Amino acid sequence: MKLKNTLGLAIGSLIAATSFGALAQGQGAVEGEAFWGKTWNHSVDSYQNGRTPGVSIGYFLTDDVSVNLTYRKDDYTRSDTDTGNQRIRGDHFGLKSQYHFGQVGDMFRPYVEGGVSHGSMTNVAADGHTGRDGSTYLTTGAGVKMYITDNLYARAGGEADYKLDNGRWDYQALIGLGVNFGGSGGKAPAPAPAPVEAAPAPVAESAPAPEVVRVELDVKFDFNKAVVKPNSYGDVKNLADFMKQYPSTTTVVEGHTDSVGPDAYNQRLSQKRADAVKQVLVKDGVRADRIESVGYGKSRPVADNATEAGRAINRRVEAKVEAKAQ
Repeated sequence: MKLKNTLGLAIGSLIAATSFGALAQGQGAVEGEAFWGKTWNHSVDSYQNGRTPGVSIGYFLTDDVSVNLTYRKDDYTRSDTDTGNQRIRGDHFGLKSQYHFGQVGDMFRPYVEGGVSHGSMTNVAADGHTGRDGSTYLTTGAGVKMYITDNLYARAGGEADYKLDNGRWDYQALIGLGVNFGGSGGKAPAPAPAPVEAAPAPVAESAPAPEVVRVELDVKFDFNKAVVKPNSYGDVKNLADFMKQYPSTTTVVEGHTDSVGPDAYNQRLSQKRADAVKQVLVKDGVRADRIESVGYGKSRPVADNATEAGRAINRRVEAKVEAKAQ
């Protein structure tokens, strides 16, 4: 099977794998990737710059460190000036380790890498050589991965290969598309069960039921932000004043996001939004132990995330307080 057909199947399999719904990222995760690179060759004088499509598979030893096996197909053209236009082809196998910055679930995770590889290239017939020439390289590189979903990511990076045979370097620019699955990190906590309200105690017919009063809060947030906007301070203060009027009351401040970005990232963002509203309530005079802040990520939309207007409604913090009128 030709390499381009193999890569096509690999990319299709990567995209299809995102439908498995398996937990992605973190310690124990497996990443599979198809990539394409441009190589600037300096280790052999008569090689021109080439193309390097390939595949890799990696395993996360920790939330940040992965070990990766790579294979790429080298494709060069010899210089027309001294060796003719011979097509030169080769194979390159590597073992690398990547260290990822940031946290599991972040949309963007920069990385650095290092490792060793072995390359095998056909020799130049015009020079009187046949067969293949094998070389060992030390490899270093850096780049960034963008997690489009929890299971699907795109990568852009650069690598440098140091050829031990002659002490010269080759350089590559790479782009890739991959999937990951099976990790133990980045789990978004399951939404807390809705509190079960106890049935009201029977009330004697002769005693009128006390009036129940309620205050509700709905604070909206800008995209990817967890800062309470000044135009919401008044609404938060109304809730704080109500709780001070009824000192036996408590509340749960619930944070939410729209559907843009990975689950784990949105879980943390929703928690930050809930915590931000709690801080304003505490500043307005409500004891912190009367307020619980919970993030639900993107699991509880109240509007259509397919539209910008709907996503703006879903970027919110909600809270309510009920009390018996005095």
